[in-house]
Amino acid sequence: MMKRKEIPVYVFTGFLESGKTRFIQETLEDSRFNTGEKTLLLVCEEGEEEYDPSTFYGQNVHIRVIDEKEELTTENLNAWAEKIHADRVIVEYNGMWMITDLMETMPESWVVYQLICLVDATTFMSYNANMRSLVFDKLNACELVAFNRFKKGADKMPYHQIVRGVSRRCDIVYDYEDGTSEFDDIEDPLPFDVDADVIEVEDRDFALLYRDIMENMKAYNGKKVKFKGICAVNPKFPENTFVCGRHIMTCCADDITYCGMLVKWDGSNMLKNADWVWLTAQIEIKFNKLYGRKGPVLTAIDVAKTNPPEETVATFY
Repeated sequence: MMKRKEIPVYVFTGFLESGKTRFIQETLEDSRFNTGEKTLLLVCEEGEEEYDPSTFYGQNVHIRVIDEKEELTTENLNAWAEKIHADRVIVEYNGMWMITDLMETMPESWVVYQLICLVDATTFMSYNANMRSLVFDKLNACELVAFNRFKKGADKMPYHQIVRGVSRRCDIVYDYEDGTSEFDDIEDPLPFDVDADVIEVEDRDFALLYRDIMENMKAYNGKKVKFKGICAVNPKFPENTFVCGRHIMTCCADDITYCGMLVKWDGSNMLKNADWVWLTAQIEIKFNKLYGRKGPVLTAIDVAKTNPPEETVATFY
């Protein structure tokens, strides 16, 4: 059977009146991006601004308005794309819908090339305070977050900290009211020394360690690390292995997940579930079937049972 061609997908998300429609409109007016490719534009949220297809540089854009999330099915997405023989898909995504709902329904041939989160800087703090899980969902997935309507001279640090509390990998740009833009250049050092002989991690910093290892695995290959963690043991694990980590709250109390790393230790049979230990180990990045991919495999140098920390749930703050 012939393999379906890969269809690039560009996703623009953010809350109502964050500037998504204008950004996409200007993008499709740009000859560098739009040269006549058959484009399916999925509009999952209608705000005050409307598209003007007459000004698109390429006139091959087909707009499909999606009023209800239930319309987002793999069958519908496939049918809409095949009807116009789409070369690419642009999605103006509803900020009140979770990104995972889109990702889980995308056809196999659709590949996300870029995911950008557009934010109205004047309302962002309110959204973050009242709808934290939705804000986390958008920031966690995007490659770029753009703060629109940012005031010249305003303090960037609160915005920077919220984004970096979710992701260290995405770029941040501030779009000012006068039409100029500026990329975020705030240095954001880790609270532990990655270049130390042994990377010693305080209780409050485990979530940052875990995220940084998962995002920058190569930087940790061959390093030694020491942290306090809670053990998970299972007879289905390979012999002489256990998992050590912490429960991490990513955005709210309803979103606490155990995040651990595989540890190889000959004394694993002396451990029980929920034992707290001080672990000193050497990290090796390699494939392991428990991850299903490459991941950090820790070879224990020292394992010492200990008491739980005052705060048993780690956070990114």
